[in-house]
Amino acid sequence: MSGRFSQAAMTRAMREIAVGLGVPSDDAQLLRLTNNAVFALPRSGLVIRIARTHRLRDRVTKVVQLARWFAEIDAPTIRLAPDIPQPVEVGDLVASVWSYVASHTPAPTVGDLGSALREFHALGTPPFPLARWDPIGDARRRLEDADGLRPTDHEYLLAWCDRLDQQVAALNRESGPTLIHGDAHVGNLLREPSGRLILCDFDSTSIGPWQVDLVAVAVGEARFGTGGAYRRLASAYGHDVTLDSSWLTLRATRELKMITAAVPLLASSPEIAEEFASRLTSIRDGAEGRRWRPFADALPKP
Repeated sequence: MSGRFSQAAMTRAMREIAVGLGVPSDDAQLLRLTNNAVFALPRSGLVIRIARTHRLRDRVTKVVQLARWFAEIDAPTIRLAPDIPQPVEVGDLVASVWSYVASHTPAPTVGDLGSALREFHALGTPPFPLARWDPIGDARRRLEDADGLRPTDHEYLLAWCDRLDQQVAALNRESGPTLIHGDAHVGNLLREPSGRLILCDFDSTSIGPWQVDLVAVAVGEARFGTGGAYRRLASAYGHDVTLDSSWLTLRATRELKMITAAVPLLASSPEIAEEFASRLTSIRDGAEGRRWRPFADALPKP
């Protein structure tokens, strides 16, 4: 991928959006630079979230629709910034704008995440169509943005998608219609000044097996070595997904996502490309215990 999704390009887009909103951006802080570029503008009380791939821009529309429903039912979720027509477009990029929530102590824990997920899963389903859980479709769409991906790696990842397709379809058929977050980890949990815990980042929210939301922490512990975190989550939620018959499929879909998430960024970041190659090698070798590095940790510090 060219520099069209680089940090510099995202920063320019953020500043253009800020100008359009009539707010300053000199205090902007880059919070994340993965599938989205996420900037906080604390003085204005805003967070600007810009999609870094054109293939997934429809997600921004979905996320905005979900956020409006969440506000109506007072769900434990972050809120869109008020009085701003959304999504926001800047050139050929699309973004959403959110109310800024500063960090408050105590920091959310995996136990808090378990409690928040129980509340989230009890919300029911929205009064508008929402796609079924489709991790394989998501992976394939990312592979379409595959600049910088070696042909052999591309073929391997597509074959992996093919192998998982029927297993995922079976899980969807067997599960009830539950709203799932789709990327549930402590990094997507915030604490409001009131102390209330709220979830954020609804790119992967869909209808599917609720067990999906317990998998991110379990796989994260296995791959990143965060010892003890998953047991605290399972205890708080009241279920251990690693004992389910579907565990191996759920783990494989999560690892596929954790690898293909980097595909649109390979050409613009040699550090991410190196970690991507290491992760893919561990899958090819069947090395389930081999440790991975978070992509954010692989990037050079500013």
